[in-house]
Amino acid sequence: MAAEEATHRPPTTHRPPATSRPDVSVVVPVYNTLRYLRSCLDSVLRQTIGPDRMEIVAVDDGSTDGSGRLLDRYAAKHPGTVRVVHQANSGGPAAPCNRGLDLATGRYVFFLGSDDRLGPEALERLVAAADRYGSDVVLGKVVGVNGRHVFSDVFADGNAVDVSLFDSALPWSLANTKLFRRDLVDRLGLRFPEDMPVLSDQPFTLAACYHARRISVLADHDYYHAVRRLDARNITYHSRIEQRLVSVERLFAYVADLIPAGARRDAVLRRHVGLELANLVGDDFRHLDRAAQERVHATVARLVRRHVTDSLRDRLDIEARLRLGAVTAGGVDDLLAVIEQDSGRGVPATVFAGDRWHAGYPGAPARWTDVTDVRADWLARLDTVDVSWADGHTLTVTTRSPYPRFATEAGPVRMLAGPVVGATRMDAGDPTGRTLRTDFALDRLLAAGSASGQRHPVRAEVDGGHGRGGAAVRAPRLAAGRPRLLRHGARLYGVAATVDPRNGQLVLSVVPVTVAQLVGRLRRRGAARAQVSGRGPEGRLGRHGHLEVRGAAQVQPGPLRRANQPHHHSGAGRAAPDQARGVRVDV
Repeated sequence: MAAEEATHRPPTTHRPPATSRPDVSVVVPVYNTLRYLRSCLDSVLRQTIGPDRMEIVAVDDGSTDGSGRLLDRYAAKHPGTVRVVHQANSGGPAAPCNRGLDLATGRYVFFLGSDDRLGPEALERLVAAADRYGSDVVLGKVVGVNGRHVFSDVFADGNAVDVSLFDSALPWSLANTKLFRRDLVDRLGLRFPEDMPVLSDQPFTLAACYHARRISVLADHDYYHAVRRLDARNITYHSRIEQRLVSVERLFAYVADLIPAGARRDAVLRRHVGLELANLVGDDFRHLDRAAQERVHATVARLVRRHVTDSLRDRLDIEARLRLGAVTAGGVDDLLAVIEQDSGRGVPATVFAGDRWHAGYPGAPARWTDVTDVRADWLARLDTVDVSWADGHTLTVTTRSPYPRFATEAGPVRMLAGPVVGATRMDAGDPTGRTLRTDFALDRLLAAGSASGQRHPVRAEVDGGHGRGGAAVRAPRLAAGRPRLLRHGARLYGVAATVDPRNGQLVLSVVPVTVAQLVGRLRRRGAARAQVSGRGPEGRLGRHGHLEVRGAAQVQPGPLRRANQPHHHSGAGRAAPDQARGVRVDV
């Protein structure tokens, strides 16, 4: 075929005859994921659906780390099941996805990231559901691995045979990691836009969901394990700002062309405005050079004015609403002043003008700081002032509101770390009633993280005289300590409080580690010390689940402190500052 003739190397196997059409084709775009690729491919080959009912189409997008050679070995070992195509690097996932789609022959197609993996019964369950319900799109439950965050609200209500794109959490789960009926793809001529360096899976998924006769959600099994790559080189993580600007503009144009203006378009754009657009002016904005800041500001302002209706604005989270309002009301310096307030000083005071409430950002125009209609959300904005280990089983988060009547007007306060609800109480040491202490039980955080680990963003919810509201809990000036190692069942985990660099939100992270990984890491850190002393570090797992290492620094922190508060490491004999923004456990 022409598509195969254009490759640098011939495909390892040939297209099977039409009479042996598989039920599902798994398309795997591959670029430099050797560390994860074997696990990915094995997870497909072990599927209970069996090799006779599936095929793997792997497209090597110019890998340079040996991923292509590994694919060829798998194809040689599994002829008729694994098919491999090699091509020059295209710069993004769209082209290899399209190439795989061109070559796939199954009744259904499923896209799998080459650093991710499937649950053992995933394909059998997904295909059975699609056949039983006549579904054109089936989304199976996605779980994060190594602390990768996934939007899981769409799975909260369990299995659902018929899910609407417009009145559910589905727009927050628009990755292409779903089962698609091939007849739908062919009828619509769906392909991934190769002029979008990032976010290219969203137009494909959105069009499929928009035109699908039925979309089903399965939440009864861990279908898809989305892996956080510890080398952090996914194009999504480190794409250049120009690529992101181009892709976001094209994404908004695509939505506008696909869905007529009105409530249904707003239901989808709420995700794109509140996530992709708001992230462009997140805390990381201040680290761009001035020229890039000007381009980002101009792009975001244009898209807000063109696409954000009043009803859509009113449905945004308060963080996104205030940031995007700052963009449309002022210039780059005005936006930077808002970011500096949020990230450096914390929630500003409330300014009253008659019966109107305003967010007290310095010099900000009143037309966008008005929070009167979202006062409950505004009251839920709290700053983290301390995170500490209350004991070996509890992580305590201390937060504070700048609002003087917080205790009487906010009403009951609930603090959540992901799905885990903490035990919240007023701090008896603060007579103003503006300080809260919340205990999170570590066993619940560990259980919620499951075997794969999880990031738990911290959020506050209030329910008082101004209604119900909620907001992310930010952590300005907080420097987090190193992770504490704890055992849960047979597994060892690193538990840490970190700060999301995009939006400044406090996150409680649970990441699985192994003794071998930790000992190896600590041995490397202690190599210089060992060379001086002539003894290498020795490690063992202590009776309480803590890792004990001789000859290397202990990974066993005291309380997590404010950035301006020294941290005395036990046995060190001197004060040392905590590492800013926490410590990631590399496993």
